[in-house]
Amino acid sequence: MIPGVIAKRYATALLEIGVESSSLDTLVQEMERAAATYESSSELRSSLDNPLVPLPAKRAILQDVANGLSMSDTGRNALGLLLDRRRMRALPAIAQRLKEMADEKRGLLRAQVLTAMPLPEDYYQRLQAQLERVTGRRIALDRKLDPTLICGVVARVGDTVYDGSILSRLKQMRDSLMPSN
Repeated sequence: MIPGVIAKRYATALLEIGVESSSLDTLVQEMERAAATYESSSELRSSLDNPLVPLPAKRAILQDVANGLSMSDTGRNALGLLLDRRRMRALPAIAQRLKEMADEKRGLLRAQVLTAMPLPEDYYQRLQAQLERVTGRRIALDRKLDPTLICGVVARVGDTVYDGSILSRLKQMRDSLMPSN
């Protein structure tokens, strides 16, 4: 089955469970933490994905991870289901899709903001207000650092990119001064 389809199916089920139990925000956070743990540990990935490791041992490993992350029963059951169905590799995609679907349900749009260095909090608040005015929707900022920008900000909202970085300005100047043949 195609990974995107798998992620959407599981994320849809988790979304419904989260809404019914009034624990959607908690469930989204738990799945994000579990996915981050899975992605960051090559030992964890290899032990959970290895067909030579017995299923009871995998369950014990997953139980330890869930305990370490203080996951709810719903989150634990979701991870157990993924393990039983050999879908642990899809966990990061499922967590991402669940976050997107939960944001959509709340009427929230995510904007990825890249800066060369951390900026003052009031700048982010003004940027968020400006993006909300331009898009007409509530915006949540996902902040990331990218030192290659030199200076400035790049904001990506959906398919639209607002590039106010020095790097892009320098590229524009280079292109205007040195036309390609």
